[in-house]
Amino acid sequence: MAEKVRLTMAQALVRYLVAQFGENGSNSYPLFKGVFALFGYGNVTGLGEAL
Repeated sequence: MAEKVRLTMAQALVRYLVAQFGENGSNSYPLFKGVFALFGYGNVTGLGEAL
């Protein structure tokens, strides 16, 4: 049986975005190369901790 992993919503979102790839012919590349946020305003506090 697989072990369960408990994540916050922000941690699950970061894992999901990291797993996204695009394809161009036979080349594969990540869709999201970075994150921009203003971390002092509270709307992305959980996301900053997850990163």
